[in-house]
Amino acid sequence: MTEIIQEKALRELIDSLIRDGKTVAGPVAGSGGTTNHRYFYRKVESVDELLLSPPAMPMNSIKEFVFPRREVLYTFKYSGKEIELTDAPEFSDEQFLFGVRPCDAAANAVLDPLFAWDFDDRFFQSRRNKTTVVTFACKNVDAHCFCTSLGFGPEDSTGADAMLLDLGDDEYEVRTFTEKGKALFAGKTQPSEKTGHAASVPEKKFDIDAVVEYLQNHFDDPIWSETSLRCVGCGACTYVCPTCHCFDIIEEGNATAGARVKTWDTCQFALFTHHASGHNPRTHQSQRQRNRIQHKFRIYKDKFGLVLCTGCGNCTRECSVSLGVQPVLQYIAEKALAATK
Repeated sequence: MTEIIQEKALRELIDSLIRDGKTVAGPVAGSGGTTNHRYFYRKVESVDELLLSPPAMPMNSIKEFVFPRREVLYTFKYSGKEIELTDAPEFSDEQFLFGVRPCDAAANAVLDPLFAWDFDDRFFQSRRNKTTVVTFACKNVDAHCFCTSLGFGPEDSTGADAMLLDLGDDEYEVRTFTEKGKALFAGKTQPSEKTGHAASVPEKKFDIDAVVEYLQNHFDDPIWSETSLRCVGCGACTYVCPTCHCFDIIEEGNATAGARVKTWDTCQFALFTHHASGHNPRTHQSQRQRNRIQHKFRIYKDKFGLVLCTGCGNCTRECSVSLGVQPVLQYIAEKALAATK
């Protein structure tokens, strides 16, 4: 027995959240509407803006709803010789994300252990606790999707509070995985014998275990130069990635008042590792490429038991030279296979 919801009831539910002043977000069309095939996760003011299943993957990720591009940590103010410090208030507003791709939702769960590792990041954790994520089982995939190569999939529940599966005829199967998901849909569904499935599943493109094993013993390897030749170091791949989390902490303001602010950064920038002494341990893009791949698929896995990637494909999809992670991993997998022969 499953639970289903009619599209009219679903939209009424979303509309009621907006009218109650809750933050509601999901895929929306970019400027030019649905004809330009550019979609983004954005806050919506009306349920009519929301596209539960856009024809293409949103260009950004839901990361920015739990790990914003810019976030104030505290403010400071000088009064004579005294300095007044005021902590930023804890995030307390509920937010509801609908139409999320399973690969984007899974990224939140991948990041959870990092932000509760040697220090509890209350900024990330409070946003996570106040966010309800409703995924939509994929109706379309493209050549850049590789979630199945990393153990995820179009119906994966990782990081989701609930999932919608299109049954046709304006009906959706509702699967709830957490108390937040159950509370959201309580009294809004009806029992049914129908069940839904993702419309398409990406083929498995490489053996991730072979890739990880190869990385263990190939820190110095020609692959890093070979795979970074066309990289321009723009960092776009990290900004559209749902799991990349590099940040900088800066002071904004003037001589009398200001704020300490956390902002996104990227290991792909040449200045990311530039020391005050003038030394830079990663002077070449090949070294920065190596760091990114090693961190995502070896270092993070050694520390937390998870790879720092969900196979969304945005890094390649939005790369100006069609690089990103997937082509590099496939190349490494080929090298690993050749080494066994």
